[in-house]
Amino acid sequence: MNNLAIIPARGGSKRIPRKNIKDFLGKPIIAYSIEAAINSNLFQEVMVSTDDEEIAEIAIKYGAKVPFMRSVENSDDFSTTIDVIKEVLQNYTNKVYNNFQYACCIYPTAPLIKIKHLNEGYNKLLSTDVNSVFSAVEFSYPIWRGLSLNVDGTSNMIWPEHLNARSQDLPKVYHDAGQWYWFKTKELNDSFFSDKSTIIKLEENEVQDIDKISDWILAELKYKISC
Repeated sequence: MNNLAIIPARGGSKRIPRKNIKDFLGKPIIAYSIEAAINSNLFQEVMVSTDDEEIAEIAIKYGAKVPFMRSVENSDDFSTTIDVIKEVLQNYTNKVYNNFQYACCIYPTAPLIKIKHLNEGYNKLLSTDVNSVFSAVEFSYPIWRGLSLNVDGTSNMIWPEHLNARSQDLPKVYHDAGQWYWFKTKELNDSFFSDKSTIIKLEENEVQDIDKISDWILAELKYKISC
């Protein structure tokens, strides 16, 4: 398979220091993403893009490759995931002399990742007319009942036309699960999302965004339940 797994993991993390290699139920959290990618047998190569020597050592220990270090330009707080992905693909072309038809960006803090979902995403990328596939989950509460908070402290319904609508009659809305993004490398522009994107739906207990310690604790609980 001419597929590349890219795990972007820089060293600087402000809200949870050293988040990408922090211990998660007995091993560095990045290990879960690396092992899922390797064990899926979907990738010719599983690599970690990092600017940090310790992260690189841990990545290699768990089976990933670090063929080059991330540039300083793409290692600050303002660098986007797309910036990093484009740099990786360019470096593979210029330094490793290898081009990949398909790639999957897998976040390093996604311990709830499942191989079956990676497979579903890849199969959908191959079998449908889309350029990218990513994991998503339904909002737990209908966003159509959302409120805005005004400067004076009052609030208003954003969509007042749904004030008396039954929840079951409102359209379902999904958000990015923040785990992985399959894409065709030649079609990558400035986002994984486009009018030629589609999703693999995950359950709420299979998803946890990790930005603070309370999120970390929830992720560990969900892992014990669902993995």
